[in-house]
Amino acid sequence: MPEPIASLNEESLRADLRELVRRTVEDTLNGLLEEEAGDLVGAERYERTADREAYRAGHYERKLATTPGEVTIRMPKLKGMRFTTVIIERCRRRETSVEEAMIETCLAGVSTRRIEDVSEILWGSSVSAATVSNLNEKAFEAVEEWRNRPLERAHPYACVDGIYLKRGWGGSYENVAVMVAIGADDDGCREVIGAAEGFTESAECWREFPSWLRSRGLRGARMFTGDKAAGMVGSIAEVFPGAAYQRCTVHFYRNVLARVPKSRRAKVAAMLKAIHAMESREAAEAKALEVAAGLDGMRLGEAAKVVRNGYAETLTYTRFPREHWRRIRTNNAIERLNREIRRRTRVVGTFPDGKSALMLVTARLKYVAESEWGSRRYLDVTLLEG
Repeated sequence: MPEPIASLNEESLRADLRELVRRTVEDTLNGLLEEEAGDLVGAERYERTADREAYRAGHYERKLATTPGEVTIRMPKLKGMRFTTVIIERCRRRETSVEEAMIETCLAGVSTRRIEDVSEILWGSSVSAATVSNLNEKAFEAVEEWRNRPLERAHPYACVDGIYLKRGWGGSYENVAVMVAIGADDDGCREVIGAAEGFTESAECWREFPSWLRSRGLRGARMFTGDKAAGMVGSIAEVFPGAAYQRCTVHFYRNVLARVPKSRRAKVAAMLKAIHAMESREAAEAKALEVAAGLDGMRLGEAAKVVRNGYAETLTYTRFPREHWRRIRTNNAIERLNREIRRRTRVVGTFPDGKSALMLVTARLKYVAESEWGSRRYLDVTLLEG
């Protein structure tokens, strides 16, 4: 066979592509910083205007570790005002994704020396053992401060749930529950209002959790949505007696379908969804009794019993504006957060202790809350005033 005309050095190609990405990141960041400096000065370079508030005074260089490698940032200096940037935090030396990855690596049980080697390979700059320790300590302090922050706004709606993770305990492994609460504030935006550790989702844990939320300033709660975990309903009613409780309709469906043969679940699921498709509470109650009678006719007495005993607490949402119904009758919003938490904690596997589990969960919640998730309007709460 003829010899190949050309050969491809894959290793060299990857190195060239990595360098290209690194230079692109470096050029982009420096270009954005120059744009920010121009906006602050209020004039182009060498332009003379009466409205300008400051003058350019050169640059100073600093390093920033990013995923493609270490880049050199040329920070503008200004005369007449202090240059501040929203692109890179003051004194930051690594991008957030690097810091988060290092924290997760430590929690996974990787040695500090190994992290030094890995950081050199991945990010192009070595990280000392002291830096790793300091980074984790400062990160944990910042996360804990955010977790215990005062709740300054009223939250008419709140949603609570628990997520189980594995932790070490006396040479064995057991579940640890991290209880999470989110709320819709008086602007209609979502906010993570709490995360706390509990060995199990017991009545005692649920009593402590809403009490802790109230001590931090949670007020104005009109309704809590949850999956009716053991002790949840009574504990919430004890701490927030004026708030109603909404059982998540999806969890209600699951409880009913667990008593239905697999071959009939699709039909029964459609029957259950018809209950909450009604236009009023009266119609939904009549439909629930009709569904229960239908289940009896299908010889599914246990499922019919669950429907009769539980449908009323799934219709609490009908007391509130119709425009809110679809969002407040389930805890789907918090379930999506839980999926994101599991995705980030799966790399750790088993945590060394409950605090580590709580800190990583809270760090992920903080990251999500500070994104578009927390700034986008979720509900029109002005409808509650009508």
